Amino acid sequence: MTSPQRDVNSDPGSARRCLRAWQWTRQDQPGSEYAELRELDGGWEFAGSVVVTEEGVPYLAEYTIQCDSRWMTREARILMRGGGAPRSLVLRVDARQRWWQGDEEVPRFRGCMDVDLGFTPSTNTLPMRRLALPVGASSEVTAAWVRMPDLALLTLPQRYTRLAPTRFRYESRGGSFVAELETDELCLVTRYPPAWERVAVTSR
Repeated sequence: MTSPQRDVNSDPGSARRCLRAWQWTRQDQPGSEYAELRELDGGWEFAGSVVVTEEGVPYLAEYTIQCDSRWMTREARILMRGGGAPRSLVLRVDARQRWWQGDEEVPRFRGCMDVDLGFTPSTNTLPMRRLALPVGASSEVTAAWVRMPDLALLTLPQRYTRLAPTRFRYESRGGSFVAELETDELCLVTRYPPAWERVAVTSR
């Protein structure tokens, strides 16, 4: 089985300019995140550090996600600490929308355009930017979901509806989970009830 070619945006030498940095806090349980949106040569990068508690166990998740100019995921790197030995995960996506973990393809993710990390609102921005929905329009997507905290790989059907220029309705699991996301002009989440709320932000 052939491993994917490394995307140009994964090159450590690619230029990075921080467009915005912010902090989210959890409203429903202990948790906080520092994150940045960076501009790359030909794409975008999210980077964040998340501290959360699951069933009384503290976890630290550090991640980077790289996208092309169309906001399609090209690479996701995750390091999870807590609840035992550290765990890491690297996913890459080739030009045919095949997803790879090391030299092994992840067949269930074939054709997915977005990664969804189950511990951060950063990844909601990816389909919201990629779809560029007009107000009142909806679209269904299937995300490559990385579950928290075991880093299990699952598919997650989702639906986004743009209710206003900076408000989206997010639905998953066939509508069994629904939330109205508030965003800024970059489609970065400012409020994700009942969990996350942005409490500080800076543009650079």
